[in-house]
Amino acid sequence: MKVAGFTFIRNAVKNDYPVAEAIQSILPLCDEFIVALGKSEDDTESLIMNIGSPKIKIVHTVWDDSIREGGAVFATETNKAYNAISLDTDWAFYIQGDECLHEKYLPVVKKAMADNLDNGKVEALLFKYLHFYGSYDFTASSRRWYRNEIRVVRFDKDVQSYKDAQGFRKAGRKLNALPIDACIYHYGWVKAPKSLGNKVRNFNNFYLDQPWARNEVPADYEFDYGNADRLVPFKEEHPEVIKKRIAAVNWKFKFDPSQLTQSMTFRRHVLQKLEDWTGWRVGEYKNYKKIKA
Repeated sequence: MKVAGFTFIRNAVKNDYPVAEAIQSILPLCDEFIVALGKSEDDTESLIMNIGSPKIKIVHTVWDDSIREGGAVFATETNKAYNAISLDTDWAFYIQGDECLHEKYLPVVKKAMADNLDNGKVEALLFKYLHFYGSYDFTASSRRWYRNEIRVVRFDKDVQSYKDAQGFRKAGRKLNALPIDACIYHYGWVKAPKSLGNKVRNFNNFYLDQPWARNEVPADYEFDYGNADRLVPFKEEHPEVIKKRIAAVNWKFKFDPSQLTQSMTFRRHVLQKLEDWTGWRVGEYKNYKKIKA
């Protein structure tokens, strides 16, 4: 069984992305790892090379900055990495530059790939998600945050990244995805207020069809942590690869999580309560077709 990891990144140092940790978190499962490295103004390439693994192959790319709607450039860059994977690969493990897989899930993922290697019905593996927000001590848990997404696909040239690279499609259709008991830790919203302001300003260039991206973000903008809806304390252990970064945090999360639920609309309150009681998320977007093995 041959497994390839793949990701895309640009300006990871400048934008404070834990891409080295992301790569290292799944590297033990991979026979090769493809990084589509966009032309950067910082030391992103050195950051990746300093991982020191012969498995890593860098594909240098230039982002098309004219693709400025819906985050489509992210899918384009993801596909550049995916298309560089060795043709004899069985499974391709996608990880974004702000995600990590906890080491406790490595055996779970490996077993799921091995058990379904010859089961063509399974085209992808579906992971659970934890979205850390504002602090490594809280996760955002509400209807605003996706609960599941594909991160392992059966390698097939007809599979391509979809829309803003959140998921994948095969010849335009949703993949048949098997849920597994493994979780991706998403750290993209764990930054100081000014850094999150920079994140919003940066994304402004790639999501011009989104309401929050239609206005210019001022230079002195500080993120107000208002889009989480609900924060839940995280009491478990983080992945080993991210602990050094956590220990180096030099800012404090000064925010009262109770303010979020107070600002929720009545409709969102009702729908959230229904989900809490039943597990059913009304109108949930699913970029996959969930199946049983």
